[in-house]
Amino acid sequence: MVDVASTVVHEVLGQKLQEVDAPIVSYIINVLADDDFDFGEDGDGAFDALGELLVDSGCVQDYEECRYVCNKLSERFGKHGLVKPKQAVRSLATPMRMFDGMDDEAPKKQPEVFDGPLLSERDRAKLERKKRKDERQREAQYQMHLAEMEAVKAGMPVVYVNHGGNDNGPAIRDIHMENFTISVGGKDLIQDASVTLSFGRHYGLVGRNGTGKTSFLRHMAMHAIDGIPKNCQILHVEQEVTGDDTTPLQCVLNSDVERLKLLEEEARLLSLQRDLEYEAETGKSNGKVNGGMDKTEISNKLQQIYKRLEFIDADSAESRAASILAGLSFTTEMQKKPTKAFSGGWRMRISLARALFVEPDLLLLDEPTNHLDLHAVLWLESYLVKWPKTFIVVSHAREFLNTVVTDILHLHGKQLTSYKGDYDTFERTKVEQLQNQQKAFEANEKARAHMQAFIDKFRYNAKRASLVQSRIKALDRMGIVDAIINDPDYKFDFPTPDDRPGPPIISFSDVSFGYPGGPILFKNLNFGIDLDSRIAMVGPNGIGKSTILKLISGDLQPTSGTVFRSAKVRMAVFSQHHVDGLDLSSNPLLYMMRCYPGVPEQKLRAHLGSFGVTGNLALQPMYTLSGGQKSRVAFAKITFKKPHIILLDEPSNHLDLDAVEALIQGLVIFQGGVLMVSHDEHLIAGSVGELWAVSESRVAPFSGTFQDYKKKLKASG
Repeated sequence: MVDVASTVVHEVLGQKLQEVDAPIVSYIINVLADDDFDFGEDGDGAFDALGELLVDSGCVQDYEECRYVCNKLSERFGKHGLVKPKQAVRSLATPMRMFDGMDDEAPKKQPEVFDGPLLSERDRAKLERKKRKDERQREAQYQMHLAEMEAVKAGMPVVYVNHGGNDNGPAIRDIHMENFTISVGGKDLIQDASVTLSFGRHYGLVGRNGTGKTSFLRHMAMHAIDGIPKNCQILHVEQEVTGDDTTPLQCVLNSDVERLKLLEEEARLLSLQRDLEYEAETGKSNGKVNGGMDKTEISNKLQQIYKRLEFIDADSAESRAASILAGLSFTTEMQKKPTKAFSGGWRMRISLARALFVEPDLLLLDEPTNHLDLHAVLWLESYLVKWPKTFIVVSHAREFLNTVVTDILHLHGKQLTSYKGDYDTFERTKVEQLQNQQKAFEANEKARAHMQAFIDKFRYNAKRASLVQSRIKALDRMGIVDAIINDPDYKFDFPTPDDRPGPPIISFSDVSFGYPGGPILFKNLNFGIDLDSRIAMVGPNGIGKSTILKLISGDLQPTSGTVFRSAKVRMAVFSQHHVDGLDLSSNPLLYMMRCYPGVPEQKLRAHLGSFGVTGNLALQPMYTLSGGQKSRVAFAKITFKKPHIILLDEPSNHLDLDAVEALIQGLVIFQGGVLMVSHDEHLIAGSVGELWAVSESRVAPFSGTFQDYKKKLKASG
């Protein structure tokens, strides 16, 4: 079994195993070769047991690749007959993680069996009260540890509301990280970098996709960089909360562990107090209860709890949590639903709400606007502007960065460089620096060339020997100014359609639509789209913007009315679904060859290249690509047939700022119609000329700019 397991592991993981310590490889092989090992569905069992080890040891680059590898291992081991039926009870020999099953619903408690004389009514009542109290305590403890369990799963230290300050050391102010290196899978992403985070400053972390921005945040969150104080609370908002029966409001409140413990202790003491009163009424009291406390001691402890609850402002916690959730577009009814009833995007909002409620010493936000509508983005902007502590945010939204940050951290060439000011200021400063560096380089090269020419001309002239020697020494002292190495330009080169169908292209006539069993979302829609249309649809999440795109593309049919599409029109639709639907086991070139069989390879290579997927990038496995790189592959796939109309659903979500700029330029040049759903102000302002506002059951042109629309939203809410 071990030999077969070794063969499979080496085939799946390949050359990466050569860089991993032999004991680790041996451990992985032996775990997988165990007769009782359960790979689970799609390799989930392998991921749970070995996921962290595979990532930490460098066998895989990140958790996304790890899931893919575990799935492949599950498939390959199944072919060799090693996969066993799932056992009802997992063997103790199986590798286990301590948090397994914590998110599962607690088993129902079996009725207690009493072996002894029949109980009196008084004793029964007392036991029933104790049973209810125990159940309340268990529920409180379960709720209290939800946040902690999720943090442990992510490998992060537990973070919760800290009312008492930093008891384990001085208050956190500035953070100095010096000469640190971050490597993933044996590849250095950041090398010998140093950065200081000043207390209360708001940092925007920018850099191209794949340079290591998220890895930097994860290493900070795990305190894996020297210079971060051990008592510094760092919260990285990256993972969605667990979907269970907990409500969003309670999920946020659970992060205030001290408040929960105080309320739990209050309930316990009040129960003891009632027991004393009951025993006093029946004349069977000795003045004390279990634990040896009398009425006065219970009363004193309750007073201490009430003082502490008042000190930590426990009464306002619920209203503050509800206010944060409301700002992120959770209605009162939504705040009372179980988290398992929400999609991943909404659960990410709950995770963000919890982070804002906790107020850690250092808050790390990775693309926080991806799952927010414009109303929530505007609220988050105003909330973060007033943030009293330090935060770092990664975002593709230029205007969001301009609003909320005070400094920029630029990750480039494996180095972090700090700049004062917002993103626009950073861009201007960077351009000036590059211009100055170019001038210095040219002046240096000119001076060196002049000296070298003199040296070469008179090197063997005895009369000029002293002058030649002085020039040689001056040349050595001058040093060399590095040439500017620019990033390769991003490209979004949308192909021009060979033909231009005459109008009408797409028209809606009295179109109404509602999903089966649900309410009517839209009534009597009338509009048209042609090859000159440049439109952005704006409106709150859940209002139906994506539904309209599907009605236009033909993925959905109207409940009533008519949608006309020219028989000659070709449409391309981009959404996150197309990115998620890529074949991760393939590379971009093979994927395109499968999508378009019979097309010459060189033609497909050229088309991929028009979206910046060139050279080795076109031959890399898809699971090794960043989110932005996958987006560009998806763009290449949907536009190969030279569409007349491009429909875009949040196209900038996984693109870095340079790629968004390239997308704008590509859309400006594109000779066809564009209809997009987005809340990225810079993308909308740069690439379209018309806004459609989507509201309850209707779509109407908005007379004004995106700035005007934002002002209207702010005024209304």
